[in-house]
Amino acid sequence: MRLDVVRLTRQRLGPVGVWLFGGDPTPVREEREALGRLERLGYGSAWMGESLGGRDAFARSGVFLAATERLAVGTGIANVWARHPVTAQAAGRTLAEAHPGRFVLGLGVGHAFQAQQVGESFQRPLSRLRDYLSTMDEEAAANPPAEPFARVLAAIGPKMLELSRTHADGAHPFFAPLEHTAFARQILGPDRLLIPHQAVLLESDPVRARAIARESVRLAITRGAPAYARAWQRFGYADDIADTTDRLVDAAVAWGDEEAIARRVRAQLDAGADHVLVSPTGTDLSGVVDQLTRLAPALREISRDDAG
Repeated sequence: MRLDVVRLTRQRLGPVGVWLFGGDPTPVREEREALGRLERLGYGSAWMGESLGGRDAFARSGVFLAATERLAVGTGIANVWARHPVTAQAAGRTLAEAHPGRFVLGLGVGHAFQAQQVGESFQRPLSRLRDYLSTMDEEAAANPPAEPFARVLAAIGPKMLELSRTHADGAHPFFAPLEHTAFARQILGPDRLLIPHQAVLLESDPVRARAIARESVRLAITRGAPAYARAWQRFGYADDIADTTDRLVDAAVAWGDEEAIARRVRAQLDAGADHVLVSPTGTDLSGVVDQLTRLAPALREISRDDAG
């Protein structure tokens, strides 16, 4: 049953989707219009983050799904500190039944500061997530969904990737180097989804590109520490983190022209990704969608290559 969900989700997603940052205060009306543009451009999915106290991931998914006809929508991630697992299962079931085959639940334990926001302890996050998933499964057994939906975990380290293999349909790594994709695929095996996030920036001038990208990389390392820092250290970037070196920036953000970014996406797929979520570096949704519009023809070539 779950292998069918993985197979059908792979077919629905295709090779390339988009990840939209969760803190954007764009009015919902403008967000709906942007989703329509992304669907017409041929992207396979749109994913969004969730900050506690910000827009709810499931409600926002409903907006995304209602604004489009074919686009798959994923949560990247729905945070376990935001809701009870029975509520998460029920919300996923509702969206899947309303929009068959189009919803993917990305779920994760987030970071210590998020647990603190709701007065919780971040001790033993792996056990916390395992228990959360088990409660979801109990609810699914008691109230089986009419339409199945894939469940992937925010996973970077080996133990969380293993949990993604044993208790979910795959993994959605965020802000990890290209080398991590092959590492994750080895742990997940061939029968699980692997959907990495890839930051991109359409800027060919090295000085300007790195200046723009460096700030976003530094912020991600700071906000996500120590989880993200450990991931980069594992792949040989320990000496690059403190100074946010050019080497680190170049590895974290695919910058350049359309062809350069398409090459990075192709490299992610060659390393074992099923579906790559491109995430333009920008400060507003309009600018992000403009970059995605420019990128679409080059990324559609990847889709045609895969189809052939």
